[in-house]
Amino acid sequence: MRVIRYSEHGGPEVLTVDKVPVPEPGEGQLRVRVEAVGVNFIETQLRSGTAPFPSPVPSAPRGDVVGRVEAAGPGAHRFAVGDRLAAWGVADAYADHVLVTDGQAVAVPDDVSAPVATALASTAQVAANVLSVGRLAPGESVLVHAAAGAIGHLVTQLAKLRGAGTVIGTVGSPEKAAFVRDHGADVVVDYTAPDWAEQVRAATGGAGVDVVLDSVEGPVFAPSLALLKPLGRLVYYGFAGADGDVARVALTDLLGLKSIVGTAFDAWLAAAPEEAERHQRELTELVRDGRLRVAVHAVLPLEEAAQAHRLIEDRRQLGRVVLVP
Repeated sequence: MRVIRYSEHGGPEVLTVDKVPVPEPGEGQLRVRVEAVGVNFIETQLRSGTAPFPSPVPSAPRGDVVGRVEAAGPGAHRFAVGDRLAAWGVADAYADHVLVTDGQAVAVPDDVSAPVATALASTAQVAANVLSVGRLAPGESVLVHAAAGAIGHLVTQLAKLRGAGTVIGTVGSPEKAAFVRDHGADVVVDYTAPDWAEQVRAATGGAGVDVVLDSVEGPVFAPSLALLKPLGRLVYYGFAGADGDVARVALTDLLGLKSIVGTAFDAWLAAAPEEAERHQRELTELVRDGRLRVAVHAVLPLEEAAQAHRLIEDRRQLGRVVLVP
């Protein structure tokens, strides 16, 4: 079978197609024949060696995999051969076949296309997670950074479905504005503009926002914290704009009754498994009935993994980039 790997850090060109034996599932594992793989931004940082934590080589990208179970190892009881599922954090994900653990997957209905269903693995769940961690209440205003991305365009929609007041989405280029408005944002701001923070404040009548959802960090972090109202919450869940460094905050910046909370998908699953399971069921139904629209920017053959990474690194995508075997 084919699997995409890399033996050194570098640009997308370091991704290579390797031929390896089809793996056999071990204890608690399932072997899945891949239908589609959702490509996540973090994998471009790990591949290039620019993530703010070690990324050893050789390695292979992880991803969100949709497919059917074709073999089950001992102790794997949640899914049977032939079941369709979406799994997150899958190792050696850009491949024809993958191994997943019994607990890292959700069932996927047959009437949801494979590229769309990749969102049910992690991106839709992360979107629900950050809104819950931010304790968004009906009527509250929310600032969503990277609102055209694979997670961001789902966050803006879910915020509206949860009764948010003004939803403000930021983008890295003005041509993404119409897409973000079409996916739930009331106001769109280009965060590369020098006065982007002033534009956000003006959109709230000078009051600031109740919640900030920040997956960008870097130069937007400090202004975002300053935009919070008293009792406002900033949820930190990514570092797409960090360029290898991480933001720092002075505790005195929090004295205006502001709070920061960090969240990661694995931590959320471990800390709130029952709520995460409820989210999974709700998100599947929202996608099935069209209330939550998953935008698929590009579907590329597995061998074009390098092009998929280029699309993401160039910040050109609107929604999800997907590979198919």
